[in-house]
Amino acid sequence: MTTSSHLIRSLLAAALATFALAACNKADDGRTVGQKLDSAITKTEDKAAEAKAEVKKDLNDVTITTSVNAELAKDSTLSALRINVDTVQGHVVLRGSAPDAASRERATRLAAGVQGVAMVDNQLDVKP
Repeated sequence: MTTSSHLIRSLLAAALATFALAACNKADDGRTVGQKLDSAITKTEDKAAEAKAEVKKDLNDVTITTSVNAELAKDSTLSALRINVDTVQGHVVLRGSAPDAASRERATRLAAGVQGVAMVDNQLDVKP
């Protein structure tokens, strides 16, 4: 490769780098590159912490749902029934049917007794 082609490539690379930096710095807010980098890192860490908290909440809801299902399965009357358990942020919703009012209320008590349950919305229909 000749010296002139090295020079042209170097100038082209420098021009592209200058253009890229100018594009990144459209709104010059007076901060240094280091300050902008620190800010970007902080924002990324904050978003990661938010995502971690969301995953933790979702895992907690899954744990609650599993525990409520296990409690219902221990009950001889309720275990034979198909009861759908949904949990969102500790709020449990029970859907399906119960053979009588006493079983319906027992399902509420069993669900409410699970650690992490904030509220139980019992939508079970009584169907003898």
